[in-house]
Amino acid sequence: MALTVECQKRPEGSKPGALRRSGEIPANLYGHKGTESISLTINAKTVERLLKKASVNNTLIDLNITDIPWRGKTLLRELQIHPAKGTPYHLSFFAVAGHGDTTVEVPLRYVGNAVGVKQEGGVLDTVITELQVSCAPENIPDVIEIDVSNLNVGDSLHINELLLPEGVTVLAIPELVVVNVLPPRVSEIESETASTDSETAS
Repeated sequence: MALTVECQKRPEGSKPGALRRSGEIPANLYGHKGTESISLTINAKTVERLLKKASVNNTLIDLNITDIPWRGKTLLRELQIHPAKGTPYHLSFFAVAGHGDTTVEVPLRYVGNAVGVKQEGGVLDTVITELQVSCAPENIPDVIEIDVSNLNVGDSLHINELLLPEGVTVLAIPELVVVNVLPPRVSEIESETASTDSETAS
C-alpha cells in the first residue's frame, strides 16, 4: 500500500513549539542524499489522515516536498507521540530509492479454523503477531497471511514453514515457532468430565 503525503521544507529558525501551535508537525527526511537530512513540516490534519492508514516501518509513502522540489518513496521510520496529549509530535521518514532491500515490520494475519480447535477443543496460540522482513520497497506486503486450517492439537508452524510473498525474506531464526495449537484447557476438561459424571449418575 503506497500513500501520498505533501509537505514543505521547514523555515530556517522556526521553533518546533510554534509550528505545532500553528497546526504543523515537524518532521525529517533521511537517506535521500547520503547522510544529509531535510527538516520538514507537515500539516497536522495530513498527519492525522496518514496515521489512519500507515504504520511505522511498514507502509510505503510517496513523499512530495513541494517547495524544493523533491519527490520519492519513503518509509515512516519513527513516530514520536506527545506523552500527555497523545498527539503526533515528530515524524522521521527514510528515502528507500537506491538503497536496495529495506527492513520492515509486517503484521501477521491468521486465517482458517484449525482442526485442533474446531474438532478437538484445542486453543490456538499465536506466538508472533508481526515479523521483521527484508525486501525491495515495491514488494513490501501490507500483511502476511498464515493458514492454520490443518493444524491439530500439538502441531506448530515455524518460520521456515511459512509461505512468503515473492522477494520477501524473514529476518528471524528459521526454527522459531510462529503459532501452535495447545491442548484443551484443564478447566474445560474438568468441566466436561463433571458434566458427564452428573449425567451418568442421573
